[in-house]
Amino acid sequence: MWKWIILAVVVLIVLFVIATYNKLVVLRNRVRDQWAQIDVQLKRRFDLIPNLVETVKGYTKHESETLENVVKARNTFLSATTPEAEMEADGELTKAISKLFALTESYPDLKANTNFIDLQNELQQTEDKIASARQFYNDIVLTYNNKIQVVPSNIIASIFNFKKEAFFEANATERENVQVKF
Repeated sequence: MWKWIILAVVVLIVLFVIATYNKLVVLRNRVRDQWAQIDVQLKRRFDLIPNLVETVKGYTKHESETLENVVKARNTFLSATTPEAEMEADGELTKAISKLFALTESYPDLKANTNFIDLQNELQQTEDKIASARQFYNDIVLTYNNKIQVVPSNIIASIFNFKKEAFFEANATERENVQVKF
Protein backbone atom coordinates (compact mmCIF):
# COMPACT_ATOMS: atom_id res chain seq x y z
CA MET A 1 0.00 0.00 0.00
CA TRP A 2 2.77 2.45 0.95
CA LYS A 3 4.60 1.68 -2.26
CA TRP A 4 1.60 2.83 -4.29
CA ILE A 5 1.30 6.05 -2.29
CA ILE A 6 5.00 6.79 -2.67
CA LEU A 7 4.84 5.93 -6.36
CA ALA A 8 1.82 8.25 -6.81
CA VAL A 9 3.63 11.10 -5.02
CA VAL A 10 6.75 10.59 -7.15
CA VAL A 11 4.65 10.56 -10.32
CA LEU A 12 2.90 13.78 -9.26
CA ILE A 13 6.22 15.46 -8.52
CA VAL A 14 7.64 14.38 -11.89
CA LEU A 15 4.52 15.63 -13.67
CA PHE A 16 4.76 18.95 -11.81
CA VAL A 17 8.42 19.34 -12.78
CA ILE A 18 7.68 18.55 -16.42
CA ALA A 19 4.70 20.90 -16.57
CA THR A 20 6.60 23.74 -14.89
CA TYR A 21 9.67 23.24 -17.08
CA ASN A 22 7.52 23.27 -20.23
CA LYS A 23 5.74 26.45 -19.10
CA LEU A 24 9.09 28.15 -18.47
CA VAL A 25 10.36 27.12 -21.90
CA VAL A 26 7.20 28.44 -23.55
CA LEU A 27 7.51 31.76 -21.71
CA ARG A 28 11.21 32.09 -22.54
CA ASN A 29 10.44 31.44 -26.21
CA ARG A 30 7.66 34.04 -26.13
CA VAL A 31 10.14 36.56 -24.70
CA ARG A 32 12.52 35.79 -27.57
CA ASP A 33 9.69 36.00 -30.10
CA GLN A 34 8.58 39.38 -28.79
CA TRP A 35 12.17 40.64 -28.94
CA ALA A 36 12.29 39.47 -32.56
CA GLN A 37 9.10 41.45 -33.25
CA ILE A 38 10.75 44.59 -31.90
CA ASP A 39 13.80 43.82 -33.99
CA VAL A 40 11.71 43.57 -37.15
CA GLN A 41 10.23 47.01 -36.57
CA LEU A 42 13.60 48.51 -35.66
CA LYS A 43 15.10 47.17 -38.88
CA ARG A 44 12.19 48.67 -40.81
CA ARG A 45 12.91 52.01 -39.18
CA PHE A 46 16.61 51.72 -40.08
CA ASP A 47 15.70 51.06 -43.69
CA LEU A 48 13.66 54.29 -43.75
CA ILE A 49 16.30 56.48 -42.10
CA PRO A 50 18.77 56.76 -45.03
CA ASN A 51 15.95 57.89 -47.34
CA LEU A 52 14.79 60.42 -44.79
CA VAL A 53 18.32 61.74 -44.26
CA GLU A 54 18.87 62.11 -48.00
CA THR A 55 15.59 63.99 -48.39
CA VAL A 56 16.42 66.35 -45.54
CA LYS A 57 20.00 66.80 -46.75
CA GLY A 58 18.85 68.55 -49.90
CA TYR A 59 17.09 71.24 -47.88
CA THR A 60 19.40 71.62 -44.92
CA LYS A 61 22.89 72.00 -46.31
CA HIS A 62 24.34 73.59 -43.14
CA GLU A 63 22.71 71.19 -40.64
CA SER A 64 25.15 68.35 -41.21
CA GLU A 65 25.79 67.70 -37.50
CA THR A 66 22.19 66.64 -36.88
CA LEU A 67 22.22 64.41 -39.96
CA GLU A 68 25.53 62.88 -38.94
CA ASN A 69 24.17 62.14 -35.46
CA VAL A 70 21.23 60.26 -36.97
CA VAL A 71 23.52 58.17 -39.16
CA LYS A 72 25.93 57.57 -36.27
CA ALA A 73 23.11 56.46 -33.95
CA ARG A 74 21.78 54.14 -36.65
CA ASN A 75 25.21 52.57 -37.13
CA THR A 76 25.66 52.15 -33.38
CA PHE A 77 22.46 50.14 -33.24
CA LEU A 78 23.48 47.99 -36.18
CA SER A 79 26.74 47.11 -34.43
CA ALA A 80 25.04 46.22 -31.12
CA THR A 81 25.39 42.55 -30.29
CA THR A 82 23.09 42.10 -27.29
CA PRO A 83 19.49 43.10 -26.60
CA GLU A 84 20.72 45.40 -23.83
CA ALA A 85 23.12 47.16 -26.22
CA GLU A 86 20.34 47.42 -28.80
CA MET A 87 18.04 48.99 -26.20
CA GLU A 88 20.70 51.58 -25.34
CA ALA A 89 21.45 52.36 -29.00
CA ASP A 90 17.74 52.59 -29.76
CA GLY A 91 17.41 55.35 -27.19
CA GLU A 92 20.16 57.35 -28.88
CA LEU A 93 18.58 56.83 -32.28
CA THR A 94 15.16 57.92 -31.04
CA LYS A 95 16.69 61.10 -29.65
CA ALA A 96 18.56 61.81 -32.92
CA ILE A 97 15.40 61.31 -35.00
CA SER A 98 13.47 63.64 -32.69
CA LYS A 99 16.09 66.32 -33.25
CA LEU A 100 15.88 65.75 -37.00
CA PHE A 101 12.12 66.28 -37.00
CA ALA A 102 12.45 69.34 -34.79
CA LEU A 103 15.02 70.71 -37.24
CA THR A 104 12.59 70.43 -40.13
CA GLU A 105 10.31 73.00 -38.52
CA SER A 106 12.70 75.68 -39.79
CA TYR A 107 12.37 74.56 -43.41
CA PRO A 108 8.85 75.13 -44.79
CA ASP A 109 9.79 73.80 -48.23
CA LEU A 110 10.96 70.56 -46.66
CA LYS A 111 7.78 70.22 -44.62
CA ALA A 112 5.78 70.56 -47.86
CA ASN A 113 7.88 68.01 -49.76
CA THR A 114 5.71 64.99 -50.62
CA ASN A 115 8.58 62.53 -50.34
CA PHE A 116 9.50 63.87 -46.90
CA ILE A 117 5.88 63.77 -45.73
CA ASP A 118 5.51 60.17 -46.92
CA LEU A 119 8.75 59.13 -45.21
CA GLN A 120 7.77 60.95 -42.04
CA ASN A 121 4.38 59.22 -42.00
CA GLU A 122 5.96 55.81 -42.59
CA LEU A 123 8.47 56.44 -39.84
CA GLN A 124 5.70 57.54 -37.46
CA GLN A 125 3.72 54.38 -38.20
CA THR A 126 6.85 52.33 -37.59
CA GLU A 127 7.49 54.16 -34.31
CA ASP A 128 3.94 53.31 -33.24
CA LYS A 129 4.52 49.65 -34.08
CA ILE A 130 7.80 49.72 -32.13
CA ALA A 131 6.00 51.17 -29.11
CA SER A 132 3.37 48.43 -29.28
CA ALA A 133 5.99 45.72 -29.71
CA ARG A 134 7.90 47.08 -26.69
CA GLN A 135 4.75 46.95 -24.61
CA PHE A 136 4.03 43.34 -25.61
CA TYR A 137 7.67 42.44 -24.95
CA ASN A 138 7.60 43.97 -21.47
CA ASP A 139 4.31 42.20 -20.70
CA ILE A 140 5.71 38.78 -21.56
CA VAL A 141 8.98 39.54 -19.75
CA LEU A 142 6.94 40.38 -16.64
CA THR A 143 5.06 37.08 -16.89
CA TYR A 144 8.27 35.13 -17.45
CA ASN A 145 10.20 36.86 -14.65
CA ASN A 146 7.30 36.34 -12.25
CA LYS A 147 7.18 32.66 -13.13
CA ILE A 148 10.89 32.11 -12.46
CA GLN A 149 10.74 34.02 -9.17
CA VAL A 150 7.62 32.64 -7.45
CA VAL A 151 7.49 29.48 -5.38
CA PRO A 152 7.49 26.63 -6.36
CA SER A 153 8.38 27.26 -10.01
CA ASN A 154 11.50 29.19 -8.93
CA ILE A 155 12.98 25.89 -7.75
CA ILE A 156 12.56 24.36 -11.20
CA ALA A 157 13.84 27.57 -12.83
CA SER A 158 17.01 27.54 -10.75
CA ILE A 159 17.61 23.83 -11.35
CA PHE A 160 17.35 24.30 -15.12
CA ASN A 161 19.19 27.66 -15.11
CA PHE A 162 16.40 29.95 -16.34
CA LYS A 163 17.62 33.55 -16.08
CA LYS A 164 15.72 36.78 -15.53
CA GLU A 165 15.13 38.85 -18.69
CA ALA A 166 15.59 42.62 -18.95
CA PHE A 167 12.69 44.96 -19.59
CA PHE A 168 12.82 47.36 -22.51
CA GLU A 169 13.06 50.63 -20.58
CA ALA A 170 13.60 54.19 -21.65
CA ASN A 171 17.14 55.27 -20.86
CA ALA A 172 18.11 58.64 -19.43
CA THR A 173 18.51 60.29 -22.85
CA GLU A 174 15.03 59.19 -23.94
CA ARG A 175 13.51 60.73 -20.82
CA GLU A 176 15.01 64.14 -21.56
CA ASN A 177 13.19 66.80 -23.53
CA VAL A 178 14.63 67.30 -26.97
CA GLN A 179 16.23 70.72 -27.25
CA VAL A 180 17.09 72.07 -30.65
CA LYS A 181 18.92 75.37 -30.93
CA PHE A 182 19.51 77.33 -34.10
